[in-house]
Formats: sequence, structure tokens, C-alpha cells
Amino acid sequence: MKKETVSRFSISLPPSLLQQFDEMSKEKGYDNRSLAIGDMMRDRLVEHRQKFGNEGIAGTITLVYDHHKQHVQAALTDIQHDHHEVIVSTVHVHLDHDNCLEVLVVRGKAAVVK
Repeated sequence: MKKETVSRFSISLPPSLLQQFDEMSKEKGYDNRSLAIGDMMRDRLVEHRQKFGNEGIAGTITLVYDHHKQHVQAALTDIQHDHHEVIVSTVHVHLDHDNCLEVLVVRGKAAVVK
């Protein structure tokens, strides 16, 4: 695999913002600022493409709710039927006497899934 070259650039930040960034980078285990900034840029680019792109994406929507609340399950079922073209599968789990977990597996064009 051919190694990509790197480009250097500089940025100016208020000292307090840089300090917060350095603390976060250390907590997340980054060895240097370049690695942390690169990961943050990739995350934002993926988010941007999902929001504005016409590319295919896949993901999950996870909901936790009180199943005693009226109409919640019926509303979830209606939503799933209305969007069957992007909802690939669902998982329903009873967490305890009151709470349920619903996971929707979704796949489709980014603008539609969003």
C-alpha cells in the first residue's frame, strides 16, 4: 500500500481552547495533535457527507422507552411501516418491567436515512 504524503498547515487558537483540546486529546490517548485533528476532521467529513451527500449509509437508531406510555409502541410500528425502504431490521428487548430497548437497523441514501 502506497503511503500518502502529508501537508502541513498552521492554525491560531485562543489559549483556553488549545488547552481544552490538548486535555481531550490526552484523555482519548492521542500521541500528538496531528492525529487528533486528523480524526476530528474525518469525523466531521463523514457527518457532512451523510447530511448533504447522496451516498449510501448504514447505521442504527436506538431507542429506550417506557412501554407503559400510551401509543409509543403503535407509533413505532407506524414509523417502521412508513419507512420500510430504509429499515432493514429491528430488535426489541425488554430491559425490565417498565423499559424497552428498540434498535432499528437502517440502510439507504444519506438524505433519506437522516
